Amino acid sequence: MTHELYRQTAPPSEAFQNLRDLYGQITQQVRKLYVGQDELLLGTLTALFSGGHVLIESVPGLGKTLFVRALGQILGCEFGRVQFTADLMPSDITGAPVYDMKESEFRFRPGPIFTQLLLADEINRSPAKTHAALLEVMQEYRVTVDGTSHLVPRPFLVMATQNPLESEGTYNLPEAQLDRFMFKLRVDYPTAAEEMNILRMHSQQVDLNQRLRDEVETVANPEMLMAAISQCSTVRIEDDLTDYINKIVRMTRQWTAFHIGASPRAGIALMQAARTLAAFSGRDFATPDDVVEIALPALRHRVQLTAESEVEGRDVDEELRSLIRGIEVPRD
Repeated sequence: MTHELYRQTAPPSEAFQNLRDLYGQITQQVRKLYVGQDELLLGTLTALFSGGHVLIESVPGLGKTLFVRALGQILGCEFGRVQFTADLMPSDITGAPVYDMKESEFRFRPGPIFTQLLLADEINRSPAKTHAALLEVMQEYRVTVDGTSHLVPRPFLVMATQNPLESEGTYNLPEAQLDRFMFKLRVDYPTAAEEMNILRMHSQQVDLNQRLRDEVETVANPEMLMAAISQCSTVRIEDDLTDYINKIVRMTRQWTAFHIGASPRAGIALMQAARTLAAFSGRDFATPDDVVEIALPALRHRVQLTAESEVEGRDVDEELRSLIRGIEVPRD
């Protein structure tokens, strides 16, 4: 997620130095157990501090469960994992009323979604009604059963994965549901050097729970994270930068390679993410650099190539890069 369009340097703001330090501490701790995958790390932390969720496209075995468990330990948050299957029902993840024989009444039994960092593995293997229930909780931060609302703990981050390989038993997520995710992150195979480090770090069959206890430090807690999320929302975005974001989003609807362009929610995601990236750098204002750095994850799942573009083998990310290069960058 790098670019060469624009780079503005400024001394960090004292008011945002704490967020810059916190981001550095989290990254340092994650790197003790997790190798590479820079887009996954930056995108997930940006979504967390922006109040969003991420969809991860990757093949199995690249350490997503390790990543979310390490992140939960480092952030002092509860974490959980749900394996989505064809027979998974909405109540299996949200919870359901259970009859209490002693009290002679029904009591709500919370499901695995009542956590703070949730890995929703292979979400596209479940029928639409099941992942629709998950997406509802992602937006509302609550589960309503028999007219009673049950709030999920905050902060609340869903990392949903889908396998890019064509295989049986998968359901395509509709565009309206894809749009609910702040980012779509691509996790690819590690480089040769990264894979060597993975082999050295994880080939001794040491219990992961022990490694999490012994090797990584808890540097935050839920209250600290909620305060940081609130602080990120105060980062300034000037009108010329808002106009720049608006032009990028609107241009996706006119780009000849795209059959479907990005919705206004894409612009909101870009603005929220730009604020968070600025805070991670210790700044109290966002720049075009922040926007472009996170533009591909924010847009790639919200646009759709035309049939002709797919036949020609065009790539969504390359088309988005070309689109962004064609838009004038504000300089002031």
